[in-house]
Amino acid sequence: MTFDIIIVTLVILLGIIFLLAEIFLLPGITISGIAGFIFLIGGIAYAYMYMGTMAGNMTLIISAFLIMGSFLYFIKSKSLRRISLTTNIDSKVDMSDLQKIKVGDVGITQSRLNPMGKVFINDLTVEAKSIDGQMIDEDTEVIVNKIDWANIIVSINTNETI
Repeated sequence: MTFDIIIVTLVILLGIIFLLAEIFLLPGITISGIAGFIFLIGGIAYAYMYMGTMAGNMTLIISAFLIMGSFLYFIKSKSLRRISLTTNIDSKVDMSDLQKIKVGDVGITQSRLNPMGKVFINDLTVEAKSIDGQMIDEDTEVIVNKIDWANIIVSINTNETI
């Protein structure tokens, strides 16, 4: 009987360790998570088969509390803070070049706009988007139709004035 208790305890503890490693350390579904479930189910099934229904029920309840308790302990422990990313990003994208471009400016595409690509406008090479998602070939004259927060929307220039 004592040997059965030791086996059940060790198998369930191994299952909990593997599950915690799966949840907190290893991304995705890995062998650790599968092994953790197999060890947990195996330990509980062993208790039911060799120790009786009462011992199996007690093992199931104790295992559930141990899993929840170890999960909560690991979340609140400082060891999780040591491996977590705590850096804050406070930089911003430099948008000063977009202020030099106005609606109505004319430029030339440097790459195919499909619907986005590079455009040379006012001595600047910027990322631009074609209007309505149309495709514009390289070295085509375009005109700026609209400037959003970070998007320059262009269309083919029909005025031919560069």
